[in-house]
Amino acid sequence: MTDLPVEEMSFEQAMAELERVVGQLERGDVPLEDSIALYERGAALKKRCETKLKEAEEKVAAITLDGNGQPKGTTPVEGL
Repeated sequence: MTDLPVEEMSFEQAMAELERVVGQLERGDVPLEDSIALYERGAALKKRCETKLKEAEEKVAAITLDGNGQPKGTTPVEGL
C-alpha cells in the first residue's frame, strides 16, 4: 500500500493499487474491519481510474483532424 494520496496517483499507480486491494479482498484473509477499509480504498481508486480515463478521452476528443486525417490543432479542454 502506498502513502501517496489517491487523488495524486496516476492512472497506472491507481490501477496497480486497485488490483492489489482486489486481490486481498478476494483472498478473504483480512479481518472484517480491514476489509471495510480496503473496500473504501478500492472504491476511491476505482473513481480515480475513471476520472483519469475521462480526462484522457476529453484530450483525445479535443484534437481535430484536417481533411487528410492529420492533426490540425488542439482545442483547449476546460480544466485540463
